[in-house]
Amino acid sequence: MDFGLSQEQQMIVDTVRGFVETEMYPHEDLVEKKDDVPAELAKQIRDKTKELGFYACNVPEEYGGGGLDAFSFALVERELGRASQALSIHFGRPSNILCACVDDQVETYLKPAVAGDRIDCLAMTEPDAGSDVRSMKTTAVQDGDDWVINGTKHFITHADIADFVITFVATGEEQTARGPKKTITAFLIDKGTPGFTERLGYDCVSHRGYNNSILEFDNCRVNKRQVLGEVGKGFEVMNEWLGNTRLTVAIMAVGRAMRAFDLATDWAASRKQFGQQIGKFQGVSFKLADMATEIKSADLMCLETAWKETQGLATDRDFAMAKLYATEMLARVTDNTVQIYGGMGLMEELPVVRFWRDARVERIWDGTSEIQRHIISRSILRELGA
Repeated sequence: MDFGLSQEQQMIVDTVRGFVETEMYPHEDLVEKKDDVPAELAKQIRDKTKELGFYACNVPEEYGGGGLDAFSFALVERELGRASQALSIHFGRPSNILCACVDDQVETYLKPAVAGDRIDCLAMTEPDAGSDVRSMKTTAVQDGDDWVINGTKHFITHADIADFVITFVATGEEQTARGPKKTITAFLIDKGTPGFTERLGYDCVSHRGYNNSILEFDNCRVNKRQVLGEVGKGFEVMNEWLGNTRLTVAIMAVGRAMRAFDLATDWAASRKQFGQQIGKFQGVSFKLADMATEIKSADLMCLETAWKETQGLATDRDFAMAKLYATEMLARVTDNTVQIYGGMGLMEELPVVRFWRDARVERIWDGTSEIQRHIISRSILRELGA
């Protein structure tokens, strides 16, 4: 493995970092205070992303996207991780799962999403089915050429700005060695469909302005042409196209940690107590040493996983290890940054407290730390036949 960046990859890093610093950083305070991104600002970011040629850079060229490989895309996500999540979401990266679109779905959903004319979101989590996806209660029952959907989804991020939702629901049951299990099907559901209601969800301390929604389906009728993939094969579609979402969470955590570390080192070098910079005190300098070491370790783990994904070698264990370590590293780095700042680290006038708050959710969404440990340990034991 050679992690030395090519000239093109270094250009990607420099371009995206410059974009983040000029087009996102200046608006972060506004987003924090409003807990929202004004529509005109969101459009401005999307339009400028298109001008740069980075919109849908994660989508393969054969589907009309930028076609970045997994390693290069990880570099993009690492830089976007430095910015407010509420702003970086508008640096458009449609869900790769849309590449499973066929026939008229291509013109209705895939191409408009890649062009930035329509925005998608994913809906899987339910009030009574968090990590246990198979226990979801939202169902779809076939009625002629239609499916009738009933149930509730929650914690659905950026559904408030989406034009359509990729929704996973239970459509049947299959027998397995461990007993019956629900079969899951993915549907493409447009906003405005009768029986489908989206409303803002809960107030969240992490990632202000990156809103979550509650989706309610009450005899919502959709045509069979809106099934994404095959009936009962929703997990297969998800696993083929969404396997590296945990890597995205991990590498963005690295970018966020890098920014927090820069703030911590600047403060340690400039803040004086007892006649000298606080960075000269061992209690602070050792924290900086530990933070730098952990950030580098997480970065290398993520880049290795991205490289393996580019080679078609990455496994669920690789993604789980990267997500587990990077998100828990971010928690430690942001906590130490607050400690180095002292009381000022908890004041809303500085961005430090935001990084600390934002870090908390990373160990929960896209699979909790406990789920990642389960995936890792199961993989280890399976190799031994256990």
